[in-house]
Amino acid sequence: MGTLNKTMTSMIAFGAGIAATMYSSRTNMMSGRNMKKMRKQIKKMF
Repeated sequence: MGTLNKTMTSMIAFGAGIAATMYSSRTNMMSGRNMKKMRKQIKKMF
């Protein structure tokens, strides 16, 4: 059950990260930096 929960949360976080990067790339073209920051934050979460 624990591993299933971890997989679910990582999938949700991954999806949220993709959505955020897609949104940020539309609003500004400096999405490269934002994407790196997002990845670091996601790594901290897990």
